[in-house]
Amino acid sequence: MLGFLSVLAQESVSDKKDLYPQASELIVGAIAFAILFFFMWKWVVPRVNTLLEERRAQIQGQLESAEQTRRQAEGELAEYRKQLASARGDANRIIEEARETAEQFRRDIQAKAEEESRNIVARAQDEIRAERDRVFNELRAQVADIAVTLAGRVVGAELDTKSHARLIDDYIEQVASGPNGQG
Repeated sequence: MLGFLSVLAQESVSDKKDLYPQASELIVGAIAFAILFFFMWKWVVPRVNTLLEERRAQIQGQLESAEQTRRQAEGELAEYRKQLASARGDANRIIEEARETAEQFRRDIQAKAEEESRNIVARAQDEIRAERDRVFNELRAQVADIAVTLAGRVVGAELDTKSHARLIDDYIEQVASGPNGQG
Protein backbone atom coordinates (compact mmCIF):
# COMPACT_ATOMS: atom_id res chain seq x y z
CA MET A 1 0.00 0.00 0.00
CA LEU A 2 2.86 2.29 0.62
CA GLY A 3 4.06 1.84 -2.84
CA PHE A 4 0.75 2.84 -4.24
CA LEU A 5 0.76 6.09 -2.29
CA SER A 6 4.24 6.99 -3.44
CA VAL A 7 3.17 6.51 -7.06
CA LEU A 8 0.21 8.78 -6.52
CA ALA A 9 2.40 11.43 -4.92
CA GLN A 10 4.75 11.49 -7.94
CA GLU A 11 1.87 11.78 -10.38
CA SER A 12 0.32 14.72 -8.52
CA VAL A 13 3.57 16.74 -8.68
CA SER A 14 3.85 16.27 -12.45
CA ASP A 15 0.14 17.16 -12.92
CA LYS A 16 0.68 20.51 -11.23
CA LYS A 17 3.10 21.55 -13.95
CA ASP A 18 0.47 20.87 -16.56
CA LEU A 19 -1.98 23.14 -14.78
CA TYR A 20 0.04 26.34 -15.23
CA PRO A 21 -0.38 28.01 -18.66
CA GLN A 22 2.57 28.73 -20.83
CA ALA A 23 3.77 32.31 -21.17
CA SER A 24 2.71 32.63 -24.82
CA GLU A 25 -0.84 31.62 -23.90
CA LEU A 26 -0.83 34.18 -21.12
CA ILE A 27 0.28 36.98 -23.44
CA VAL A 28 -2.26 36.10 -26.17
CA GLY A 29 -5.02 35.81 -23.53
CA ALA A 30 -4.09 39.16 -21.98
CA ILE A 31 -4.06 40.90 -25.42
CA ALA A 32 -7.42 39.32 -26.32
CA PHE A 33 -8.81 40.40 -22.95
CA ALA A 34 -7.53 43.95 -23.46
CA ILE A 35 -9.06 44.15 -26.96
CA LEU A 36 -12.34 42.71 -25.69
CA PHE A 37 -12.25 45.06 -22.68
CA PHE A 38 -11.59 48.05 -24.98
CA PHE A 39 -14.55 47.16 -27.26
CA MET A 40 -16.78 46.52 -24.25
CA TRP A 41 -15.72 49.81 -22.66
CA LYS A 42 -16.08 51.76 -25.89
CA TRP A 43 -19.41 50.43 -27.18
CA VAL A 44 -21.20 48.05 -24.81
CA VAL A 45 -20.78 49.88 -21.47
CA PRO A 46 -22.10 53.22 -22.85
CA ARG A 47 -25.05 51.40 -24.40
CA VAL A 48 -25.77 49.57 -21.13
CA ASN A 49 -25.42 52.85 -19.21
CA THR A 50 -27.84 54.51 -21.65
CA LEU A 51 -30.33 51.66 -21.22
CA LEU A 52 -29.98 51.81 -17.44
CA GLU A 53 -30.45 55.60 -17.46
CA GLU A 54 -33.53 55.29 -19.69
CA ARG A 55 -34.96 52.61 -17.39
CA ARG A 56 -34.21 54.78 -14.31
CA ALA A 57 -35.92 57.77 -15.97
CA GLN A 58 -38.90 55.62 -16.94
CA ILE A 59 -39.24 54.29 -13.38
CA GLN A 60 -38.86 57.82 -11.99
CA GLY A 61 -41.57 59.06 -14.38
CA GLN A 62 -43.88 56.23 -13.34
CA LEU A 63 -43.26 57.02 -9.67
CA GLU A 64 -44.02 60.70 -10.25
CA SER A 65 -47.13 59.79 -12.24
CA ALA A 66 -48.24 57.41 -9.48
CA GLU A 67 -47.64 60.12 -6.88
CA GLN A 68 -49.60 62.64 -8.93
CA THR A 69 -52.43 60.12 -9.41
CA ARG A 70 -52.41 59.41 -5.66
CA ARG A 71 -52.61 63.14 -4.85
CA GLN A 72 -55.40 63.58 -7.40
CA ALA A 73 -57.27 60.59 -5.92
CA GLU A 74 -56.86 62.02 -2.42
CA GLY A 75 -58.18 65.37 -3.65
CA GLU A 76 -61.18 63.70 -5.29
CA LEU A 77 -61.76 61.63 -2.15
CA ALA A 78 -61.72 64.79 -0.05
CA GLU A 79 -64.14 66.43 -2.51
CA TYR A 80 -66.44 63.39 -2.40
CA ARG A 81 -66.34 63.41 1.38
CA LYS A 82 -67.17 67.12 1.37
CA GLN A 83 -70.05 66.51 -1.03
CA LEU A 84 -71.25 63.58 1.08
CA ALA A 85 -71.17 65.74 4.20
CA SER A 86 -73.04 68.46 2.32
CA ALA A 87 -75.59 65.93 1.09
CA ARG A 88 -76.05 64.63 4.62
CA GLY A 89 -76.49 68.19 5.85
CA ASP A 90 -79.03 68.84 3.10
CA ALA A 91 -80.85 65.61 3.96
CA ASN A 92 -80.94 66.54 7.64
CA ARG A 93 -82.18 70.03 6.75
CA ILE A 94 -84.90 68.59 4.49
CA ILE A 95 -85.94 66.14 7.21
CA GLU A 96 -86.07 68.95 9.76
CA GLU A 97 -88.11 71.12 7.39
CA ALA A 98 -90.48 68.19 6.79
CA ARG A 99 -90.86 67.73 10.55
CA GLU A 100 -91.55 71.44 11.01
CA THR A 101 -94.04 71.40 8.12
CA ALA A 102 -95.77 68.33 9.56
CA GLU A 103 -95.89 69.93 13.00
CA GLN A 104 -97.31 73.16 11.54
CA PHE A 105 -99.84 71.11 9.54
CA ARG A 106 -100.83 69.26 12.73
CA ARG A 107 -101.22 72.54 14.62
CA ASP A 108 -103.31 74.01 11.76
CA ILE A 109 -105.56 70.95 11.65
CA GLN A 110 -105.91 71.00 15.43
CA ALA A 111 -106.74 74.73 15.40
CA LYS A 112 -109.29 74.20 12.62
CA ALA A 113 -110.84 71.28 14.51
CA GLU A 114 -111.03 73.32 17.71
CA GLU A 115 -112.55 76.26 15.84
CA GLU A 116 -115.03 73.97 14.12
CA SER A 117 -115.98 72.38 17.44
CA ARG A 118 -116.45 75.85 18.96
CA ASN A 119 -118.61 76.79 15.97
CA ILE A 120 -120.65 73.60 16.36
CA VAL A 121 -121.09 74.26 20.09
CA ALA A 122 -122.02 77.90 19.39
CA ARG A 123 -124.55 76.84 16.74
CA ALA A 124 -125.97 74.23 19.10
CA GLN A 125 -126.25 76.82 21.86
CA ASP A 126 -127.91 79.25 19.44
CA GLU A 127 -130.32 76.52 18.36
CA ILE A 128 -131.02 75.65 22.00
CA ARG A 129 -131.65 79.33 22.82
CA ALA A 130 -133.87 79.73 19.78
CA GLU A 131 -135.78 76.56 20.67
CA ARG A 132 -136.06 77.68 24.31
CA ASP A 133 -137.31 81.11 23.21
CA ARG A 134 -139.78 79.50 20.82
CA VAL A 135 -141.03 77.13 23.53
CA PHE A 136 -141.09 79.99 26.02
CA ASN A 137 -143.15 82.12 23.63
CA GLU A 138 -145.53 79.22 22.97
CA LEU A 139 -145.87 78.66 26.69
CA ARG A 140 -146.43 82.36 27.22
CA ALA A 141 -149.21 82.33 24.66
CA GLN A 142 -150.77 79.22 26.18
CA VAL A 143 -150.38 80.54 29.73
CA ALA A 144 -151.88 83.84 28.64
CA ASP A 145 -154.89 82.06 27.18
CA ILE A 146 -155.29 79.94 30.28
CA ALA A 147 -154.84 82.95 32.56
CA VAL A 148 -157.41 84.99 30.66
CA THR A 149 -159.86 82.14 30.74
CA LEU A 150 -159.33 81.59 34.45
CA ALA A 151 -159.38 85.28 35.26
CA GLY A 152 -162.58 85.65 33.32
CA ARG A 153 -164.14 82.84 35.27
CA VAL A 154 -162.88 84.12 38.62
CA VAL A 155 -163.79 87.73 38.07
CA GLY A 156 -166.79 86.89 36.05
CA ALA A 157 -166.05 89.61 33.63
CA GLU A 158 -163.84 89.99 30.68
CA LEU A 159 -160.66 92.06 31.03
CA ASP A 160 -159.55 94.65 28.57
CA THR A 161 -156.52 93.95 26.38
CA LYS A 162 -154.10 96.23 28.24
CA SER A 163 -154.94 94.83 31.63
CA HIS A 164 -154.85 91.36 30.17
CA ALA A 165 -151.31 91.82 28.74
CA ARG A 166 -150.06 93.39 31.99
CA LEU A 167 -151.40 90.52 34.09
CA ILE A 168 -149.81 87.95 31.76
CA ASP A 169 -146.40 89.63 31.81
CA ASP A 170 -146.47 89.89 35.62
CA TYR A 171 -147.40 86.24 35.97
CA ILE A 172 -144.72 85.05 33.56
CA GLU A 173 -142.06 87.09 35.32
CA GLN A 174 -143.09 85.58 38.63
CA VAL A 175 -142.89 82.09 37.18
CA ALA A 176 -139.55 82.79 35.47
CA SER A 177 -137.94 84.25 38.59
CA GLY A 178 -139.26 81.50 40.81
CA PRO A 179 -137.20 78.58 42.19
CA ASN A 180 -137.51 76.48 38.99
CA GLY A 181 -137.35 79.42 36.59
CA GLN A 182 -134.47 80.29 34.34
CA GLY A 183 -134.43 83.90 35.64
